[in-house]
Amino acid sequence: MTPPVEVPAWAALLTGLLVLVGAGLTLIGCLGFLRLGTFYDRVHPPTLGTTAGATCVVLASIIHLSVVNGQTVLGQALIVLFVTVTTPVTLMLLVRAAVSRDRREGREPIGESTPPLARGEEIAGRRAR
Repeated sequence: MTPPVEVPAWAALLTGLLVLVGAGLTLIGCLGFLRLGTFYDRVHPPTLGTTAGATCVVLASIIHLSVVNGQTVLGQALIVLFVTVTTPVTLMLLVRAAVSRDRREGREPIGESTPPLARGEEIAGRRAR
């Protein structure tokens, strides 16, 4: 059995701080999901919370394992990369599917309304250019 490795105080503090920040960001994303009303509003907070929260937790893991093992951890750096790339892509795909569904059902997706000036309608007796 391997004897336990003593972790320096700076590494333990930084690791603990990053885990707490990551958990807090993820919690804020979850609360935003529960609090907001429409689908389009609800998809943003969990995406941001997941990306930032997971990045902080994985960075804490990288720091801790680098100090304990004395080597860099490439696999966990790849986790940060994949979470950072795939979460926003998933958000865009979900929103595009929702917009497509709303258009097919005859509803106007939120944010799709065109302002009157862009449509060339008359406003207060003047035609938009």
